[in-house]
Amino acid sequence: MHFLRISSHPSIPSPHPKAVRASASETDPPPKPKEIRVCVNRICRRKGSMETLQVLTDLAPPDITIKSCGCLGKCGIGPNAVMLPGAVFVSHLGTPARAAALLSSTCGGELGSWRKSLEALALKKRAEGEMEVANFSQAEVLLSQAIEIQPQGGIHVLYKDRAIARIAIGNVSDAIEDVKEALTLAPKYPEAYLIQGDAFLAIEQFDGAEESYSKALELDPSIRRSKSFKDRIAKLQEKFIITQ
Repeated sequence: MHFLRISSHPSIPSPHPKAVRASASETDPPPKPKEIRVCVNRICRRKGSMETLQVLTDLAPPDITIKSCGCLGKCGIGPNAVMLPGAVFVSHLGTPARAAALLSSTCGGELGSWRKSLEALALKKRAEGEMEVANFSQAEVLLSQAIEIQPQGGIHVLYKDRAIARIAIGNVSDAIEDVKEALTLAPKYPEAYLIQGDAFLAIEQFDGAEESYSKALELDPSIRRSKSFKDRIAKLQEKFIITQ
């Protein structure tokens, strides 16, 4: 994995970055980015950039935005990414281990701790599979194991996911505690507010549910168009009418 400073507008990566510094071995680690964009164009995609994008999305701290982008040039050394601001070009990001190494070098923490995050991520993926077949009890077990690993990144997502499983098995009080943990770690995490709303709705705390859904919408207005959000609001209105 190599870091290269490139000449570009600080918010728009150059499609063919001009290297100013050659590699990580020749420069200090770059500062913590606010955003990482991963190329998902054809060549980088063939080299594994979609998996890299997913790993970074799952593990990045809440204050770093992960996005996909088009070709960044230098396709032969991909998968490639660019970190903003500063326009730092990163190459050879073709494995989860390299994605973890990138986060370790830019966000701090021992590399071993970020590798633990990959172990937790593997458990999370297994839990997602269990939830797809409505085996929420096993999903809760797997997510609890992932949390016990104490991963360096993505733990707010694990708490949110475990809350989903716990709501499904009727353990709403512990689900609410999980959401609180998620929001303590990531106060601007709209998905956690959605799950908090679901928990409040399950115990017919309608004011709390409405407040949580409103907060999620405030943080991410785009969810207004999603079917899942519309379904949540319809269910809230329906249950409120029934109890009146």
